[in-house]
Amino acid sequence: MENIVFPQGFLWGAATAAFQVEGATDVDGRTDSIWDEFCRQPGKVVGGDCGEPAADHYRRFEQDVAMMADLGIKAYRFSIAWPRVRPDGGKVNQAGLDFYQRLIDSLLAHDIVPWPTLYHWDLPQKLEEVGGWANRDTAFRFADYAAATVEALGDRVGTWTTMNEPWCSAFLGYAGGIHAPGRTEPAAAVAAVHHLLLAHGLASDTIRAAQPDAKVGITLNMYPIIPVDPGNPADLDVARRLDGLQQRIFLDPLLRGEYPADILEDLEPFGFSEHIKDGDLGVISGPMDMLGVNYYTEHYVSSSPNGEAGPSPWVGVQHASFPPRDAPMTDMGWEVRPDGLTTVLMRVHQDYPRLPLYITENGAAFRDDFSGNGAIDDVDRTGFIASHLRAAHAAIEAGVDLRGYFCWSLLDNFEWAEGYAKRFGIVHVDYDTQIRTPKMSARWYSRVARDNALVAVS
Repeated sequence: MENIVFPQGFLWGAATAAFQVEGATDVDGRTDSIWDEFCRQPGKVVGGDCGEPAADHYRRFEQDVAMMADLGIKAYRFSIAWPRVRPDGGKVNQAGLDFYQRLIDSLLAHDIVPWPTLYHWDLPQKLEEVGGWANRDTAFRFADYAAATVEALGDRVGTWTTMNEPWCSAFLGYAGGIHAPGRTEPAAAVAAVHHLLLAHGLASDTIRAAQPDAKVGITLNMYPIIPVDPGNPADLDVARRLDGLQQRIFLDPLLRGEYPADILEDLEPFGFSEHIKDGDLGVISGPMDMLGVNYYTEHYVSSSPNGEAGPSPWVGVQHASFPPRDAPMTDMGWEVRPDGLTTVLMRVHQDYPRLPLYITENGAAFRDDFSGNGAIDDVDRTGFIASHLRAAHAAIEAGVDLRGYFCWSLLDNFEWAEGYAKRFGIVHVDYDTQIRTPKMSARWYSRVARDNALVAVS
């Protein structure tokens, strides 16, 4: 354990997202996002929960920043709420920008690097009502939003992430109906893929024009796709299709300037290529300074029917099931597979033009048990993070240019369609009192960040 030392300057951070932690959903000019509307629809979110008050980070950010500083966290990855900055996708709202100016100023005063993401799924509802991400114009409205944000905050921000996990926005939101806006339209989902990528490219150009020294990137959720039976052509084909939809449909246009030919063919019945206009791929494949990788588990996939009727996020895939293996599970029902993180990092390193990588999300939901003295000894979560840091270090040893790690999440929060039923935080939030209690995982992660090395779990 004592030999697992990370490179000098390795960035140790924690991450949140605006809708999951901020609360204050109708304060200072903020208007509805697609998630506000989605939460109002019966049965969409566990417990009928919504983004109010979440962790009340909008009002308590100074306390949270001071807590991060006490824990030795060096960087804070947060997202900016589009409905605060340009409510309804319209005019700039100075009050919304002022909040992020205060947050960033507080971070800098505590020597914490601000690491903002422009889009973590909270599309203004008014834009959804005219087509959302299935509408090409939304990409240009996103560039307008990026311009206003960078003009106000760029003097204090060195690194920008445009998008978080466009796979979720497109396929869970527009095909599977699992996330906002809750649509089950495969053709809209594939249109959303292209428009999200176009929005990234347009915003990147906007940021560079306003702030030439800024570093710009995007964050993708990546998972190894493993066929149950490598000798079964049907299993191999479904694994190929899922890998294409999860990874290559984003990585290839971003880093190679083209969509994978096999996926273009798979998605032709849904009109995917009709959305690709002259010049789009040049915009999408503009220079990137870094790639964020979010990792949680592996996908072990079979071509056998899963026995469940209804919409699927896997557009064009007739049958796909995910049989469980003999492995520990998180409270989300996800297998704990740390070696898959090494696999993902190595794949990007070997298959694509090399650029700095950051693990921008990694963590686990587990049930928290309070001890008699009020402490939360979340041994499972601490062990999860430790095992994945070992996997990250193995990738570095193999030559991957990995420069930082952001644990997910700093705070317990609104976990999308799971509401408040799942806790990912290294800091416990009592939603009734908003009292914060650092868990064992936070205390342990604090030591890792201060030592720049993996330390024993105790």
